[in-house]
Amino acid sequence: MLENIDFTLVVNEYAIPWGTNLIFALLIFVIGRWAAKGIVAVVRKLLVKARLDDILVDFITSILGAVLLLLVIVAALDRLGVDTTSLIAVVGAAGLAIGLSLQDSLKNFAAGVMLIVFRPFKAGDYVEAGGIAGSVERIHIFSTTFRTGDNREVIVPNGAIYGGVITNYSARDTRRVDLVFGIGYGDDLKAAKQVIHEILAAEERILDDPEPLVAVAELAESSVNFVVRPWVKSGDYWPVVYDLTERIKLAFDDKGISIPYPQMDVHVNKTE
Repeated sequence: MLENIDFTLVVNEYAIPWGTNLIFALLIFVIGRWAAKGIVAVVRKLLVKARLDDILVDFITSILGAVLLLLVIVAALDRLGVDTTSLIAVVGAAGLAIGLSLQDSLKNFAAGVMLIVFRPFKAGDYVEAGGIAGSVERIHIFSTTFRTGDNREVIVPNGAIYGGVITNYSARDTRRVDLVFGIGYGDDLKAAKQVIHEILAAEERILDDPEPLVAVAELAESSVNFVVRPWVKSGDYWPVVYDLTERIKLAFDDKGISIPYPQMDVHVNKTE
């Protein structure tokens, strides 16, 4: 039976073409994989030079590496004569199905990329976002971890953060303290104002520029209300709020200046 086989024909028609294609396919895979690693390394250096977050750099380079490797495999299979059209169609359909099933995750991922790129806040900032107020501990691709004032750890999806209002209390070096104090209508308005100015002048944490504001803001139903607005460093905000509130109250007590309760005058007309 072997005598009827034309080995020269087999070698020329099958062995050499298939062997050549196999060698070229291996070369495409090896060289392509090496080139893909080089491209990923260059992109990583550029992203690090652009000072992007390490998490984002790792994610982008991982996705880029996977895509380039897939292209190399498709090119190698095409050189072997494999019909890659159907393979690409299957991969595309699978990607579409996965994308539809992971809509919320993709939304959180996109929001995480935006948070890392545009940096509306960073780790350590005190932020109000996504219905949570607290210090930012970690920013991940899909979620952000907050630590609240009572030491709770809260994990918020990035989509909920980037889709709403973000208030960053640590973004500026200084903050304005807004306090309101009410005194009775029968109290000495100028004396109360002088007391407040003296307390502000004695507080070293209050900044001279901008100058603190003390003004009569409202003639309310039960009191004359002062607004007290000094400027402090952001880290001193809450300690100054608490200290000023206590000191002004004690100073008013010493000077006999009242802070009235809400009250209402009721006039009764008695008829015979």
